[in-house]
Amino acid sequence: MGSCRGICLLLLLACVPVIRGCGEETCPAAPDGFLNVHLIPHTHDDVGWLKTVDQYYYGGNNSIQHAGVQYILDSVIPQLLADPKRRFIYVEMAFFWRWWQQQNKSVQKDVVQLLQEGRLEFINGGWSMNDEAAAHYNAIIDQMTLGLQFLENTFGECGRPRIAWHIDPFGHSREQASLFAQMGFDGLFFGRLDYQDKTNREKARQMEMVWRASDDLEMPSADLFTGVLPNGYNPPDGFCWDQLCSDMPIMDDSKLEDYNVDVVLANFLAAVNVQASRYQSNHLVMTMGSDFQYENALPWFKNMDKLISLVNAQQANGSKVNVLYSTPSCYLSALNRANLSWPVKTDDFFPYADGAHKFWTGYFTSRPGFKGYERLSNNFLQVCNQLEALTGAAATHGPYGTSSSLELRRAMGVAQHHDAVTGTAKQHVNDDYTLRLFKGWKACEVVVSNALSSLTGTKENFVFCNLLNISVCPSTEMSKSFNVVIYNPLGRAVTQYVRLPVNGEVYMVKSPSGESVPSEVVPVSMFTKEVRRNKGSAQRELVFPGQIPPLGYSKFTVEKLHAQERFFRKKVEKNPLMIENKFYRVDFDPDTGLISKIQNLEKQIALPVKQSYYWYKASKGNSDSSQTSGAYIFRPNQSEPVPMSQTVRSYLVKNSLVQEVYQNFSWCSQVVRLYSDQRYVELEWTVGPIPIEDYRGKEVISRFDTNLQTGGLFYTDANGRQILQRRRNSRDTWAFQQTEPVAGNYYPVNSRIFIKDKNIQLTVLTDRSQGGASIVDGSVELMVHRRLLYDDYRGVGEALMESGQYGEGLVVRGKHLLVLDTPEASADVHRKLALQQYLSPQIIISTGQGAPYRSHRFPINQFSALRSPLPDNLHLLTFAQHEPNKILLRLEHPFQGHESANHSQPITVNLKELFSSLSLSDFKETTLAANLLKEKMKRMQWKTRKGSIPNPENGSLDLDPTSVTLKPMEIRTFLATVQYKKSAEWDSR
Repeated sequence: MGSCRGICLLLLLACVPVIRGCGEETCPAAPDGFLNVHLIPHTHDDVGWLKTVDQYYYGGNNSIQHAGVQYILDSVIPQLLADPKRRFIYVEMAFFWRWWQQQNKSVQKDVVQLLQEGRLEFINGGWSMNDEAAAHYNAIIDQMTLGLQFLENTFGECGRPRIAWHIDPFGHSREQASLFAQMGFDGLFFGRLDYQDKTNREKARQMEMVWRASDDLEMPSADLFTGVLPNGYNPPDGFCWDQLCSDMPIMDDSKLEDYNVDVVLANFLAAVNVQASRYQSNHLVMTMGSDFQYENALPWFKNMDKLISLVNAQQANGSKVNVLYSTPSCYLSALNRANLSWPVKTDDFFPYADGAHKFWTGYFTSRPGFKGYERLSNNFLQVCNQLEALTGAAATHGPYGTSSSLELRRAMGVAQHHDAVTGTAKQHVNDDYTLRLFKGWKACEVVVSNALSSLTGTKENFVFCNLLNISVCPSTEMSKSFNVVIYNPLGRAVTQYVRLPVNGEVYMVKSPSGESVPSEVVPVSMFTKEVRRNKGSAQRELVFPGQIPPLGYSKFTVEKLHAQERFFRKKVEKNPLMIENKFYRVDFDPDTGLISKIQNLEKQIALPVKQSYYWYKASKGNSDSSQTSGAYIFRPNQSEPVPMSQTVRSYLVKNSLVQEVYQNFSWCSQVVRLYSDQRYVELEWTVGPIPIEDYRGKEVISRFDTNLQTGGLFYTDANGRQILQRRRNSRDTWAFQQTEPVAGNYYPVNSRIFIKDKNIQLTVLTDRSQGGASIVDGSVELMVHRRLLYDDYRGVGEALMESGQYGEGLVVRGKHLLVLDTPEASADVHRKLALQQYLSPQIIISTGQGAPYRSHRFPINQFSALRSPLPDNLHLLTFAQHEPNKILLRLEHPFQGHESANHSQPITVNLKELFSSLSLSDFKETTLAANLLKEKMKRMQWKTRKGSIPNPENGSLDLDPTSVTLKPMEIRTFLATVQYKKSAEWDSR
């Protein structure tokens, strides 16, 4: 893609007549003294929902939904060319990229001309329109970068979107707004907000605002003008002229019996007056389009042409309404020129409800298996990106084949869509999302194998054991000896406890330097055997700690030893009372078997904690007035959940490396685990199959009950970054009327949730997106799984009934990490843990010594690409190949400004001295999505009712790569030229 801009674009531009440049100067005139109505022709094209991505693009499977994206673009372009006043916007690059590849040069030339004239405009520009609750910030940035890079490479400046457009996601995140602002967007428009919030905003004429999306970044770096669209993203009632709609066309021949111009004018002006009473300026926005509309664009444009002409003709009679074709960019420019003072918002737009008992908080957890796989896929993509960038052509063309990270990038871009990672698509569509990720994994396995072969100096048979979570890996189960390569994508060294399925009793593990590494063999739990069924034969697991350098790997050798049964070291104890290491102790109730107390031994903090599993009975009904729980909506039929079990059967496995208590809650089980030197408690949970023989849908939670006096407050993260305070039964923006005491208090938990008092904080970290809440003081709960019998009437048309591989119901396994500490010190722990949760080390197995990669080169058993480890308050967010000779580098300060005495300080780094294995030069700082040089960024300036805002960060000072400073919550993005150390090609003999 990197060369297309230089060749394809120049050829196209040579055939296009010279015209005014794209941008604000191409906007139509909006005369002063009039109420200007900006018609925005648009289509909303879900990247999968009721149909798969391919079915939506080609128009397949129309028995489910009539939709064909290719025909939309085929139809719109000629209609734009037919009349220079017409305009149209397009959003989803996963579809447009595909359509663009299929067009001939003549059509491509027409598109370029329309872009230059400002009549076709790209808005948002991500690979998909991502969700804002379940999507992690790393994946959001990546998918936006993928789409915006395509536009930059293909169309240059005229293809760069200036407006964020999130019209369909089900709630809106503060961090998402901050990311958009850092990408250089001037504004954000969306369609969905809580019904109470919308009513209040309409009355107060506060449907548009400046969203102050960070407490840490200097104003206005994270300030974003934000507008709520008046009709979701649909046209006003009666004005939908798509072939999918049934509204009457404008019949303007006065000789017809059905002549309706007077009615059309009256209805339209009435809609304008209502909207004008709810908005602050003399500019109004009307979205003219909806889901998969404009497959036949002619009826739309023909009727909008007539509407504009008829309404504007009334100005001769004194009307002060002016209608024009417009775009979000032109509309926002008009608002900016109005020079008004706008209200300021600092919280977020979660949770979203569209009625009194209709809280869209179920999707925070829906399809937990896919949510977990998506998070793992992001982890593997970062590993793939890094190794591709570290080794260049050696990663993409090597002894294991030719490949790149691009297939997994695109699959992850699709997976961020607001009906993908949310779990709100039909089952066959979700299966398609999963298949796309799987194919992307396979492509990246080639990249990783090539890169590791180059770095290690040996061509080995690398094996990716992707079922280690259920103790399945034939290579380790059957081999007497094997190698374990562990790659660490973090910029600091980590200790990774490796667990590999084996059938031996004693093993020798050696470090990269040949020294013996402590190891233990433990039995595979009965829970695991039940889950994996016939997938693996291992009876035991080998456990050992691996020390892994930053941005590098360590290679361990494992050899099975001959030993009698007496040397199989284990201690199994029924109904244990406690486990402990030098940092933590966990006590268990002798009567129930449940956790009863957690102690931080270092800090001498003890907290009584009862942890158990419960399930909410899902409401059932057959109409919208009797709202059910479904893929989107969480609605339990009572506030108190049902205990999974009053007591649990438990046993302990204990050795020198780990102490584990196995708890059985019937169709739910849990392992409470303490490794010898970890500063947290690990809970590995397995839930399912969820029984439905009682004809009840069930929504399963893990709940922690303590005696902390929390005063109705709890805290959740925003997309894995900022921490936001939540107050039970309350909203910061309006006088909230609670109608669902459980579902109405649920918030998205992307990486962590915590409760605290003045002395103690209990933090729970997750390995995927989940819904969470504190329903009573001192309590925190996370929903881990859902299985429902009814649809919730929000469009998907299916119950969330995941049947799993064997048709009995989906079994899901995941982890929660518990941190008990003081409020002042907790961030030092949970910030690092959260990074390690989403960027965990990648384990690769090889079955033995391979042939040399190059002649006369010794194997390298340990490697780090960094000259020295990064400090804890500096995170390597992105290290990826941008073009063949360009590296995309993002550095992040992962702490907020108020949370750590040790780490909430600015950090300075020398970019030229970061890496040891390659040379970077010619650094250019860009906006967050890497599609605009920072020095060229020029964002609109706004006045607010809270006072003046400093001048926007238009442009930047000259970059000194030897001294780059990051402040709390700051991400800085760079493009750099890369030079690799010269080495011989791999030996193909």
